[in-house]
Amino acid sequence: MKRLLAALFVCLLLPSSLHAVDKVRIGFPDFAAQFGSLPLAQKKGFLQEQDLQAELIRINATVGIAALANGEIDYYPGIGPGVAAALQGVPIKVVACYVPSAPFALIARPEFKSVQELRGKAIGLNTFGGNIEVVDRLIFKHFGLDADKDIKFLALGTNERRFAAMKQGLAAATLGTPPLDFFGKKFGFVVLTRAHELFSYPASGVLVSLRKIKERPDEVKRVIKAGIKFNRYFRQDREGAILAMVEWIKIDKETATATYDSVLKAFNDDGGLPEDGLRLLIDEAKKQTKVTREVAQSDIADLSILREAQRELGMRK
Repeated sequence: MKRLLAALFVCLLLPSSLHAVDKVRIGFPDFAAQFGSLPLAQKKGFLQEQDLQAELIRINATVGIAALANGEIDYYPGIGPGVAAALQGVPIKVVACYVPSAPFALIARPEFKSVQELRGKAIGLNTFGGNIEVVDRLIFKHFGLDADKDIKFLALGTNERRFAAMKQGLAAATLGTPPLDFFGKKFGFVVLTRAHELFSYPASGVLVSLRKIKERPDEVKRVIKAGIKFNRYFRQDREGAILAMVEWIKIDKETATATYDSVLKAFNDDGGLPEDGLRLLIDEAKKQTKVTREVAQSDIADLSILREAQRELGMRK
């Protein structure tokens, strides 16, 4: 009897010890820095701090969004594909954003000194209609060029093929995420501009199903908080973040360092989703999906749980 009472007394004093660890399945499209907030939050212990244990699953966007909607995975980071899917009625929403500015670099042959000098030139893409082409068009628009009239796009495939076409003079430039800019410089190419320095175009964050929001809002909040804590760590501990990328992406330290320096300013420290960036994503997704109706941001994103997480982390009153 005394032992039972003692055990109950300990449990009352230490309620946190009773918390069960929730297992969640987190998908991600690629081993790339912009998708690393939640996978690296697992590696650095921030998910565990929130009583969460994640199974990480590499899965492309098309399959990932479907898996998210039907409950095969719980969370997915690709905001762009998620917005397009939500527009078409898939029951998912964006609940947080960790990379509000796409970390794309416009990489050109060394004779080009400005974006405007690419007028009339061929630009290498991986494929037509993909995210690279969308961001390319937004960059050219920012610099006063009409991509339909002033630019010739070529679908060249892999990074290696695009660089080969640039070396041969068949393409003037291409677009890519780090460490492609680092490798480009080794070929003698130059970075003309970076998308995240020009406009907000949310790249990754947290997508969840409407069912998850309704049934497990506390779990969603804890996932959001873990990602915010990792982003803070990423921005504050350069050496630790670089070593984490070395281990996760499986790259050498020189490449990881260059990648970190390229993407650092694209990461936020509060999980916030910029209204202008979300509107831009919605407008571009409407073009791609041929949706003509008016779409409110609240149809695509639910930031109520994020605001709770921010309050609990001392970011809001």
